[in-house]
Amino acid sequence: MAVYTELAAETLEAFLGTYEIGTLVSFHGIAEGVENSNFLLRTTEGDYILTLFERRVNAAELPWFLGLMQHLAGRGLNCPLPVSDRDGKALRSLADRPAAITTFLPGISATQLDAGLCLELGKALARLHLAGEGYDAVRPNALSPAAWGALLESCGESGDALSPGLTAEVRKALQNVEAAWPAPDALPRGQIHADLFPDNVFFQNGQVSGLIDFYFACTDFLAYDLAICLNAWCFRDEKTFEPSFAAAILQGYESIRPLSHAEKTALPILCQGAAIRFLLTRLYDWINTPANALVTRKDPLAYLVRLRHFASVNHV
Repeated sequence: MAVYTELAAETLEAFLGTYEIGTLVSFHGIAEGVENSNFLLRTTEGDYILTLFERRVNAAELPWFLGLMQHLAGRGLNCPLPVSDRDGKALRSLADRPAAITTFLPGISATQLDAGLCLELGKALARLHLAGEGYDAVRPNALSPAAWGALLESCGESGDALSPGLTAEVRKALQNVEAAWPAPDALPRGQIHADLFPDNVFFQNGQVSGLIDFYFACTDFLAYDLAICLNAWCFRDEKTFEPSFAAAILQGYESIRPLSHAEKTALPILCQGAAIRFLLTRLYDWINTPANALVTRKDPLAYLVRLRHFASVNHV
């Protein structure tokens, strides 16, 4: 989450007047993340999240995201539920941007990870994958391996300023991963979150109370979603792989949805791919994030560590 577009209270009050969620009490921007502008709204009826979708989001795809959240919530998953206005519309326009309000989920994201939280994360991810069954609309993964080469080239040689030789190393790794990537029908596919970092998972009393920020969700290998989580959750201080965290995620996941042999075999290459994907998007954002944006930039080199680790092992 982030804030790129500022709002005046008067503008927001007029916007809320088209909903049945009470009148505005307070609002403030949320700084985490890098994609959209997000605000915590407090009204006389409760708390909500307002998202303004920024330029990098394809507005034509927003109904897919909102529909997915409605589907998942209807299947019992604790995720934001889009709120419709008096005319039944969940997708609106505000400040010349597409906008949506969703319900607010209780809980907080974990700042200190442990194996117990990783176990619960694995269970929640498997439940998400099962809940996604029946949502048949397909959204191709816009950040699949087919997109990584162009993303790397768009960054030029800027990565070498962060780490000498980075561009050549990532280019070589990308060639290796592309050559080994599973065929489209080789592994089970479905709706995946594709960005389930710790700040997108809320906990209460050691249990997952909510999954948020579905705006990278897409239709892809279910095991690739697991690989993303293994990257995002299993490195202490962004540097050191913690095997007990990985084992807990896998144990939790398989207690709900057992992995096939093919999925287990593919995990190391899927983990390398996930590392490349986040290294490149972080590098792109490091270069291109506006200086005046209320946003937290994230270090691309943390994913070079992950890439090197997963390239050095033959199992997870």
